[in-house]
Parts: sequence; C-alpha cells; structure tokens
Amino acid sequence: MKRIKISVIVPVYNTVDYLERCVDSIRNQTYENLEILLIDDGSTDGTGQLCDILAKQDNRIRVYHKANGGASSARNVGIQNAIGDYIGFIDSDDYMDTDIYQSMIELIMEKEYAIVQMSRDERDEAGNRLADVCVPPKEVRFCDTSNFIRELLLHQADCSFCTKLVKRELFGKHRFPEGKLNEDFKLLIPLLLQTEGIAILPKQAYHVVYRSDSTTRKHSENRFSRVFIDIIDNADEMQSLVDERFPELHDCAVRFNLYQRLEYMLHIPIPQMTDQDMFYRGVKKYLRQHILDTMSNPYLTKKNRQYLLLLTVAPKTVRKIHRAKKEKESS
Repeated sequence: MKRIKISVIVPVYNTVDYLERCVDSIRNQTYENLEILLIDDGSTDGTGQLCDILAKQDNRIRVYHKANGGASSARNVGIQNAIGDYIGFIDSDDYMDTDIYQSMIELIMEKEYAIVQMSRDERDEAGNRLADVCVPPKEVRFCDTSNFIRELLLHQADCSFCTKLVKRELFGKHRFPEGKLNEDFKLLIPLLLQTEGIAILPKQAYHVVYRSDSTTRKHSENRFSRVFIDIIDNADEMQSLVDERFPELHDCAVRFNLYQRLEYMLHIPIPQMTDQDMFYRGVKKYLRQHILDTMSNPYLTKKNRQYLLLLTVAPKTVRKIHRAKKEKESS
C-alpha cells in the first residue's frame, strides 16, 4: 500500500491566517507517502513567504510561486508538476481529518477504483457546523458513472475535486478551465467518463470553511459573478452529452438546464435585465421555449416551477417583488 503516492495540490492566495492549519492537516495524515504542492498564486499578504517557511519544515512540501491567475491556473501548475499515482486537492482555508487518506488508499487497494471520494461538511469561521450541502451515504457506496451524472444533474452529488483522490492518468491532457467558474464540474465530467464510477466514503472528513471575507464566497445585490453564466454553459453541454450517451437521463438534464437558468434569473442585478444583454435575452428565450418542460418536468419542485413560470412571463417585475420581500424579511 505504501507504494501508492499521493500528490496533494493546494492553490494558495492570501490565506496567511488559514494556511498552516490546512497544511498541518495534510502533513499529519496517517498515510505518509505523499507530496504537498503549494502553488502560491501571487499572494500579497505574506502567504507566499509562509509557504517557503512550511517547506523547510517538511521535505515532502514543494512550493511554486506564480503570477496571480486564479485557482484553476494554480491547480493546473500543480497537476503539471505532480508525480503521485493519485492526485488530491484542498483549498488553503479548508482542512481535513488526518486519517482520511489512509481510508481512501485502503479502498483503492481493495477495489482498484480510479476515483474515490470522502464526504464533507460545512463550517463557519468559529468551527460551527452548517447545514450539509451534500448528504453523505450511511456506508461506503459505489456510484456508477450514469448514476453519479444523474445525481449531479439533480444537485445531489458533490462535484468538488477537494473531496476526491483521482488517478493521475485520468487527467491526461485535461485541465481545469482557466478564466471560468464552476470549473470542478467542467473537468470532472470527462474524467468520470473514463471510469466505471466513483466510490464514496461516508465519513465527513473534509471541512469547508465559509469565511465572511472570502472574495469567492461573499455576495452582494449588485455583484454578479460569472459563475451564473458558466453554470448555464455547463448545463447546455450536459444536455448534449446526455442526449448522446445517457438518453435515460434526458428529463434530469432538462431539469438541470431549467434550474441553472432559474439561478441566473434570481441573481442577475435588475439593472442588467435589458434586451441589450444578449446572454440575458438568450435565457429569456430558452425559458419561453421550454414552458411545457417547466410545467411537466418530474424533477422540479413546485416552488421551482412557480418561479420559473413567473420569471418567464414578467422577469423584472418578479425580481422587484422578490427583492422587496427579502428586504421586508430582513428588516
């Protein structure tokens, strides 16, 4: 078992107060045959210097400094330089239980899985548990490719690479898309298609930390992340893939497309809801063309269906009412 080497890639940007806890959770893994690649993505708060200090404490740590280019570009540098048999990822403000890689490698040795996933939980900065985004299985579960895609389309599966060990060979020429968000979903699909499925461990051993000062996790009414565009692009690609290779998942893919457009319509700032915005026009057109699907899709909730129909008929009016309701609830 010790012959299997794990490369753990940590994209790092301005997390000087969190990085040491993250790295310690890797260094202290009971499974010791690993390397840690810290990719400093142009940090300006002393995080880069901390990376170098940590590297002097453990010869398994290698540090790469690069100009700021985003998490995807940092991860890609890590993939390019990784030498392990399996690759894992962890965000520099998160941390893991120290026995999880041991459990994952034991499962890999037993069944020769190409992708193994631990479960996760969400925590605030004080360490308090938040509601689960993904419900863990009660015991080790193997989910075949078709079913895992189905669960992704229904927002029931975890697409994050941070919870996974992936056989390095699967990456080949595949890399995280740079300049895009929802990048884990984008990359996971072609890797998943090379396997029979994913083995999922029940233990919630990866701890996602929601920071109030995180630029990727804080929201404001006038801030419109491009993630709401990228999730629609991914949904369109999934519809084509499903219709070609998994026709039994057609209704799930339609639901995914409608739901992603609902997210877009609920988050785009009202002043940007104009016909001069071609993407916005395209979303409105799609919703009008799929009214029957909205009314009949078995995987949409009643609330989803109501909002979609209202946003199809009078999007700006509905958004203004929605905003007023939220302001009243928060006052």
